[in-house]
Amino acid sequence: MTTAPEGSGFGRELARLIAGHIFLHACMAGMRMASPLLALREGYSEAAVGVLLALFALTQVFLSLPAGRYADRHGLKRPVGFSVIAATVGGAIAVAWPVFPVLCVSAMLTGGATGAASIALQRHVGRAAKTPTQLKQVFSWLAIGPAISNFLGPFSAGLVIDHAGFRYAFLLMAVLPLVAWFWVRTAQELQPPAVPAGAGGDKAWDLLREPMFRRLLIVNWVLSSCWDVHTFIVPVLGHERGFSASVIGTILGAFAIAAALIRVVLPLVAAHLREARMLTGAMLATAVLFAVYPFLQGPVQMTVCSVALGVALGIVQPMIMSLLHQLTPGHRHGEALAMRMMAINASSVAMPLLFGAAGALVGVSAVFWVVGAVVGLGSRLAAGLTADRTSG
Repeated sequence: MTTAPEGSGFGRELARLIAGHIFLHACMAGMRMASPLLALREGYSEAAVGVLLALFALTQVFLSLPAGRYADRHGLKRPVGFSVIAATVGGAIAVAWPVFPVLCVSAMLTGGATGAASIALQRHVGRAAKTPTQLKQVFSWLAIGPAISNFLGPFSAGLVIDHAGFRYAFLLMAVLPLVAWFWVRTAQELQPPAVPAGAGGDKAWDLLREPMFRRLLIVNWVLSSCWDVHTFIVPVLGHERGFSASVIGTILGAFAIAAALIRVVLPLVAAHLREARMLTGAMLATAVLFAVYPFLQGPVQMTVCSVALGVALGIVQPMIMSLLHQLTPGHRHGEALAMRMMAINASSVAMPLLFGAAGALVGVSAVFWVVGAVVGLGSRLAAGLTADRTSG
């Protein structure tokens, strides 16, 4: 593994990368809240909103593997630079033409840009870590970025919508990727890892032959579905109950803040954490919270439950990423990250469509309960995870 930058210099660079991640991801998070809300106000159905939300993940399904290989070849800044351009264009076209078909294109641009940039950033910081403890630490810090942006994007978009309208909210989202580039542009590239002899013909799908890698992808898919459920259902519930855009954004933002705060704590206790135990506990807690969420009527109650859910799901990504980097060879980290992103975003394309159809047919409460049951049953898979590639 490439030697990581040491001391305060690496700390400052990691802080810049986190800042860049925050602003780029906030663009997508804000668009993902504002676009469905505009669609609902224009009279589109829950199923149409499900389609719109699915498109935020669609581009990532097709671009993840090329983006992972591109990051393995070119490092950090070039993939992030292209992502900034795509996200800015995605926000700008929504400003010019805030209609449903354009919002669909904007969703694909901002979603794909965020996914490609995330792969490059995750690969970079993972290669900079030297030990399993450092992996958990750096991924805990990096994971703070999306957690904060999931508050910053929806909350700021909601405020701007209520006070100035949707066009200005989309304009703000278009500016955020440019701020991200300001922070990332000075990052120092790492030397590429050595490629073992005969490894040049490896295919990405060969990674699925590793039993623990397959198990890790399944656990990650189940838990990422919980984020999709929460992102989809809270705006629908809030709209049904007459909540303002600011209140809906605050409920989603409370979830994001809780996820961010728990990730601030994780690096301090990383040496004492066991990935499998943390993932199992997160799945069981999520199952319980999903069971009670539909019974909560007021915004305060929903916010409290959202905070608890944020704590449970906030610990997931650092543990997943730590195991992923231990399970895969250094020269294929980009591909492994791409496989993970492909899996969870293929789910994010299909799940909102399913949630929309199921919500219209049997109600959104049933969606919460079914997903919660799946998560609870899936905790047995998480309990069996280990960093040994050949186990399982």
